Amino acid sequence: MALEKYKEKRDFKKTNEPKGEVPIKKPKETIFVVHEHHASHLHWDLRLKMEGVLKSWAIPKEPPLETGVKRLAIQVEDHPYDYKDFEGIIPEGQYGAGKVIIWDKGMYELIEKTDKGLVIKINGKKLKGIYVLFKFKPPNNWLFFKKKE
Repeated sequence: MALEKYKEKRDFKKTNEPKGEVPIKKPKETIFVVHEHHASHLHWDLRLKMEGVLKSWAIPKEPPLETGVKRLAIQVEDHPYDYKDFEGIIPEGQYGAGKVIIWDKGMYELIEKTDKGLVIKINGKKLKGIYVLFKFKPPNNWLFFKKKE
């Protein structure tokens, strides 16, 4: 199951994060969300709804709003679809402890998917345009950047 790693890292008796038990109502909906995550180190979590889950990447610096800026994106465990609406405090002592807020969200369109990465058109409040997630160093290091249109 795609959410095994997600569930292994969390104690749902102590955190109010989604458990991943809510079924996806609109399977073809292509949403994205970016969480600003004030954990041990501030970072942003890019999440794309794919294959029934939110594929997730941790980005150590604010996501790029203009071309010419490249960001490291480290692929992390898949998150449940209902995490798209999550905001709150993950308690101390829990995996990812700290404040989580939605930084941006909206829809995206998958333009291209290859073994080297993804090209997506993002339509959010902050992120707008064609973006690339390029896998450059296995197993989980990617580059995230806005492409010239």
